[in-house]
Amino acid sequence: MSELPAPPSTRQLGSSDIAISPIAWGMWRLAEDGRTVSEAAALVHAALDAGITLLDTADIYGFDGASGFGDAEALLGEVLAAEPGLRGRMVLATKGGILPPLPYDQSADYLRSAIDASLRRLKVDSVDLWQVHRPDILAHPQEVARVLDDAVTAGKIRTLGVSNFTVHQTAALNQFLGHKLVSTQPEISPLRITCFENGELDQAMMLGLAPLAWSPLGGGRLAKPETARDKAVAAELDRVGAAQGVSRTVAAYSWLMAHPAGIVPIIGSQQAGRIAEGTAAMQVRWTREDWYAVLVAARGERLP
Repeated sequence: MSELPAPPSTRQLGSSDIAISPIAWGMWRLAEDGRTVSEAAALVHAALDAGITLLDTADIYGFDGASGFGDAEALLGEVLAAEPGLRGRMVLATKGGILPPLPYDQSADYLRSAIDASLRRLKVDSVDLWQVHRPDILAHPQEVARVLDDAVTAGKIRTLGVSNFTVHQTAALNQFLGHKLVSTQPEISPLRITCFENGELDQAMMLGLAPLAWSPLGGGRLAKPETARDKAVAAELDRVGAAQGVSRTVAAYSWLMAHPAGIVPIIGSQQAGRIAEGTAAMQVRWTREDWYAVLVAARGERLP
């Protein structure tokens, strides 16, 4: 039985000239548990040393509902200030546009201030990818586009992306942008498969967007499946993983990576070993039969 193509060693970030690793590391929980600068630096090194070049954060990361807004960016900024050479080894991505407790604000004034604040916390002159974190329904996409284009022209941002946008929201913003989108960041996992059928991945392929998958392990539910559906998905991943000598986690990453849209899973672990382990997904090969078996288990019903 023929195998699906192996993921390339690098992918392009949309239509840009920026090459990224086929798997990324996210810093949602970087600032938790009183992590020190040296401890955070060890995680950055673990990712880079494993060949993971795309590092993804956001200004909201670290917020606990009352305080901590910007903490993850600030901690990473301290790491970069202590070791300036690290910046050139990574593709640095961040996000903005969430302003607790509004919750979302993409007005021109706030967007400008949010971009500048992220750069100050990160202690950098520019980021490689800046993403609108969640759509502000009250912001006209033309107004948002004008601010983002200005930031690219000013050299503060190299490329632009969106996160948690619908197909139509993505199309509307991209229509008004002079510097077109290069990425989209939806939630995708073997337990959240809506992107495969609602047009988001089809649009990504049509527009040449790199799909960056947040929560690729289903928010931890794959590690401890409880429902019959989750257990069925885990069993299929275990079957393929056992045959190829990898964990369920690695099998889950590789299942996403086998999609022709070039899905880039974002590893959420803040443990050096787990970050490095994720890169083994590049060696896993899927057949169509095995890939669809996971999808059928996730659907809970046979394909038509």
